[in-house]
Amino acid sequence: MTVLVTGGAGFIGSHLVDHLLTETDENITILDNFSTGSDSNLSHLETDRVDTVDGDIRDASLVADLIADADTVYHLAAAVGVKRIVENPLDSLRTNLEGTKNVLEAAAQDATPTFIASSSEVYGKSEAIPFAEDDDRVYGSTASPRWGYATAKAADEFLAVGFQKEHGLPVVVGRYFNIVGPRQTGQYGMVIPTFVKQALAGDDLTVYGDGTQIRSFTHVADAVSITHELLSTPAAHGEVFNIGAPGPTSINNLAKRVIELTDSDSAITHIPFEEAYDEDFEEPDAREPDISKLRATIGREPEADLDRILRDVIANRTDRVSIE
Repeated sequence: MTVLVTGGAGFIGSHLVDHLLTETDENITILDNFSTGSDSNLSHLETDRVDTVDGDIRDASLVADLIADADTVYHLAAAVGVKRIVENPLDSLRTNLEGTKNVLEAAAQDATPTFIASSSEVYGKSEAIPFAEDDDRVYGSTASPRWGYATAKAADEFLAVGFQKEHGLPVVVGRYFNIVGPRQTGQYGMVIPTFVKQALAGDDLTVYGDGTQIRSFTHVADAVSITHELLSTPAAHGEVFNIGAPGPTSINNLAKRVIELTDSDSAITHIPFEEAYDEDFEEPDAREPDISKLRATIGREPEADLDRILRDVIANRTDRVSIE
């Protein structure tokens, strides 16, 4: 048995590879162009069960060849991070839309079970908290690059559901809510690794906006185990699921907790969104998942609370600094 993981050198993808190596006896092929993924995320692997292919998911021929040899597919490769999306909107749209189309078309040839990674961004700026999978989506103007990513991920979901209905493809869509853990960097605007890095250095923690916005954070170990379980559950095929943890917190409270757990003397500085991005940037007030459907389908939910997530990220960052 062979599993294909696109984006397998990325943060979530590399943890999924670890999980599959531990929980299955399958061989794993990783497809990644290393634009956001890193060799360092895979350097700990000492096994002949993993084969890494340096390539782009927009290469339809390459994707088709790899999926022809795969028994299951986890499609995690994407242009990610709000900062990256705002700065490179066209490249991000092409990567997300063309890549997913290539994966689904190839998987449909042999009805290969496929997981498509989506995002809580698809809910846009809806205020119907907590978000359920069949809720309406609320987006801003097409003049704001922020909503390009949300639109692309929503289109990915329409493609996935369409391939299931028209071709019988056993596909599962997972909407990730702020997945966090060891190996994640703050390079593309990810808030927890950024806060931890700043706190450990004794720098001010930079909070965008007034910090009252609410977010839910999910440990990557929970996210990848749930991802694997969903694709392995026939009742989940053809469905969309929120993959997120209950118990949201404000960004201000998050910053304070990071300072406490790192025993840092850092202060908190607020920066207007328009200064960090542009004057058209919009930031939703709250993101919280309704995970009733997830519980009903697989009988479980994410287990790690915020302190567990922060302690793991802090420990990982401390270890990296000591090595450097």
